[in-house]
Amino acid sequence: MPITATLEKQKAIQKKQDRLDRNKKSSGASNARKPPAQTGARAQPAKLPAQHLDVDDQESDLKLRPRFLAPDYLGSRKLQGQAALITGGDSGIGRAVAILFAREGADVAITYLSSQDDAEETRRCVEAEGRQCLVLQSDVKSLASCKKAVAATVKTFGRLDVLVNNAAFQKHADSIEDIDDERLQETWDTNLGGYFRMTRAALPHLKEGACVINTGSVVGLRGSAHLLDYAATKGAIHAFTKSLASNLLPRGIRVNAVAPGPVWTPLNPTDLPAEKVATFGQKTDFERAAQPEELSPAYVFLASSVCSGYITGIVLPVTGSVGAI
Repeated sequence: MPITATLEKQKAIQKKQDRLDRNKKSSGASNARKPPAQTGARAQPAKLPAQHLDVDDQESDLKLRPRFLAPDYLGSRKLQGQAALITGGDSGIGRAVAILFAREGADVAITYLSSQDDAEETRRCVEAEGRQCLVLQSDVKSLASCKKAVAATVKTFGRLDVLVNNAAFQKHADSIEDIDDERLQETWDTNLGGYFRMTRAALPHLKEGACVINTGSVVGLRGSAHLLDYAATKGAIHAFTKSLASNLLPRGIRVNAVAPGPVWTPLNPTDLPAEKVATFGQKTDFERAAQPEELSPAYVFLASSVCSGYITGIVLPVTGSVGAI
């Protein structure tokens, strides 16, 4: 095609697009705010309450209760007869995962630090799925506590097939100067140290075909200006996942991670001031935070050897945004 013909065609295309842009601007269509994206089985809440929680508050104290039951998810025996241990399983993502694991046929042990009422609610939900639930108060900063939780799980269920490292500590800070050594140690010792200790405690009981699933975070992929210590631990957890996957593959044990974006759980309302909670998640491409039931199927996928038997060492982003990795 001659150059002049090509230029004329491109000019015509430009004029057409300019005309479309002018029409949209005059009609006000370009300024109309669209509702947050809803692509799941049911519409999820788009507005969050401006609410701050105290450290000792429960998930039940949230004005908008997180959705964790996933009523449209039908189990298909993917984890039938297995046993799982989930740290931080009393609320949030951990609770949602416990429920779907039970729906897939697994007995579940959960650990909690202090929220006993939340833990008992998780127990009721798991038992409603027809499976056993063992509730254990545990501090992942203590190796003895980790060993005790694993021993109780194996004693009760006779086996351990899936370990989900999920317990976490998070506090925001405006500057690195606000993060003293005491806080730094608490964050690292809980988030990364807890994963190391619980995995070491569980490993003697994990047989060929077992798996470990770690909860990472989108901030471990892209960083966070106001979650420096927390984001650093999540990045380390992603590296830990890949390294442990290589280390344990000769034993036939898979290791993967899920990297959630913003999720409506007690973690962030406990950390953030109320006015920031109200806008939590709005910077994602979905323009809203996820509900725990939108994360839990990813854990089922990674736990089930039927679904992911040839997958190890991945960090699965469930972030509500394009280009998470």
